[in-house]
Amino acid sequence: MSQQYSFLVVEDSPTMRQLVTFSLKRISNAKIVEATDGVDALKKMSEEKFHLIIADINMPLMDGLKLLSIIRKDPVYASIPVIIVTTEGAEVDKDKGLKLGANAYLTKPIQTNALLSKVKELLSMEGT
Repeated sequence: MSQQYSFLVVEDSPTMRQLVTFSLKRISNAKIVEATDGVDALKKMSEEKFHLIIADINMPLMDGLKLLSIIRKDPVYASIPVIIVTTEGAEVDKDKGLKLGANAYLTKPIQTNALLSKVKELLSMEGT
């Protein structure tokens, strides 16, 4: 039996959340939990462990960069790979995300294959 991977998708847009979730379902044994913003994400992270987090930058209450900085400062979560997904394609935004500790940065519209290859690369997943 192959390992089960648990993903947290943090995105305020239901359509984008659905798109990312749909893409991740192509990974066998994927368990996907959705959060609507950074505050919701932290609540869900306190309830269960995730192998990887995919977060939007622009969200109400707590944006993805604030969430990322909290994750990286907490020893419990610091090693979880984080992929930032955003409409902000400017290099300055990308640099800010990577400096805060994002493992990858993808711009919208998300390409399923690009997302899946990045997820597999970060989790060193072979042939899933």
